[in-house]
Amino acid sequence: MTAIFQPAASANAQTLTTTQVLQQLAALLQPMGAVAELETLALPEALDRVLAEDLICPVNVPPHDNSAMDGYAFAGAELALARPGQPLSLRVKGTALAGAPWPGRLAAGECLKIMTGAVMPAGLDTVVPHEQVTSDADSIQLDAGALSPGANRRLRGEDLRQGSVALQAGQRLTPAALGLLASLGLGQVTVRRRLRVAYFSTGDELLSPGAAPREGAIYDSNRFSLQGLLRRLGAQVLDLGAVPDEPRVLEECLREAATLADVVLTSGGISAGEADHTRAMLQRLGTVQFWRVAMRPGRPLAVGLLAPAAMALHPVAEKFTEKSASSPVVDSDSGAQNQSIQLSTRRPAVLLGLPGNPVAAMVSFLMFVRPALALLAGERDTRPPMLQAASSERLRKRPGRTEYLRGVLELDAQGRTTVRTTGPQGSGVLSSMVAANCIIVLDDERGEVLPGDSVGVLLLQGLG
Repeated sequence: MTAIFQPAASANAQTLTTTQVLQQLAALLQPMGAVAELETLALPEALDRVLAEDLICPVNVPPHDNSAMDGYAFAGAELALARPGQPLSLRVKGTALAGAPWPGRLAAGECLKIMTGAVMPAGLDTVVPHEQVTSDADSIQLDAGALSPGANRRLRGEDLRQGSVALQAGQRLTPAALGLLASLGLGQVTVRRRLRVAYFSTGDELLSPGAAPREGAIYDSNRFSLQGLLRRLGAQVLDLGAVPDEPRVLEECLREAATLADVVLTSGGISAGEADHTRAMLQRLGTVQFWRVAMRPGRPLAVGLLAPAAMALHPVAEKFTEKSASSPVVDSDSGAQNQSIQLSTRRPAVLLGLPGNPVAAMVSFLMFVRPALALLAGERDTRPPMLQAASSERLRKRPGRTEYLRGVLELDAQGRTTVRTTGPQGSGVLSSMVAANCIIVLDDERGEVLPGDSVGVLLLQGLG
């Protein structure tokens, strides 16, 4: 394996601000571009996938002028003929139903009962809701002053014009986007293939859930929280499990991961501890950059590029490669059938090494890995919007580093948006991530926060 990323001349770890980290990640990844392989999927399978190309609207939406509600359609010019202080009276000549154009024509003083979505007959441009009229056997009366010509009519192409861009390349296909595609009569769509991300945790102290406890050991939570975040982003996860602190095993795992995946994600083993062999091994390879990030929780971060290399595969990896290109394989994430993974030598794998503490790993993922993966997946918008809320409490902080606090966003008795912390903010307090619905962001220049001060907030619902 050859690592080929050298963003700085010094082998010593740099201390960077969070903004500098995002800038350097973009400088590394943007020249690589998004994954190039495309797939054409039926709409039900395209949820949360990334649109590969601008989608040009093939029809007008709606395809014809139509009624926005149940009521009575008539020519808006009739409104000007009403006598002051007197209701406008119109004769009802028929009913227009959705799905079938009404074939007749109306004369002056006439109207048509019409249903929501029904085509507006020629010469008619205004609809009065049925609850705003009084009626007898064959006519209605309405207040002409309560309407304007063209009221309650949806125009042809009002939503989307034929030939316009309905969805832009790089958009993640939400349920609303799928509905829009269906409204255009499209049953399938071209998307970029899912990112393949190989993940493993490192450390002799790690136990898999279900294993018997032993003194000095901990259960591996990062494997499940980080893989859950990856799946929420739509990535195809290759689970390589927990790897012990043995340089040979670590190197083999990195080699196979770089061969199989677009991104290699690890947790643990990148600080300056004597047993952190991941860091030592990658430094021996000479090219992966280690950063100290001025943030809390979190601090160490490893970033680099790993060239694929052929070698014997981990048993988990073998199940992705043992089948032919024409045979489907079972995705380890969902059990759904997908095309088999093809080994690629065209581009290196991106290495992202996270700290081992559970909350630090999750926060580092949300702040750095998520936008990196979004960029590689071809998304247009790689960073979520920052909201503002009033702090419900005093937050002690000194300028010099960015702090990410687990928070609860809520409305106070006056209906104002406020935010409070979940309590203890230690990097090992994973229960605080469960209690949180947002991350409070205090940038590096920010000092102490007093109750009522405005703070930045990122909703966890939108992050993972």
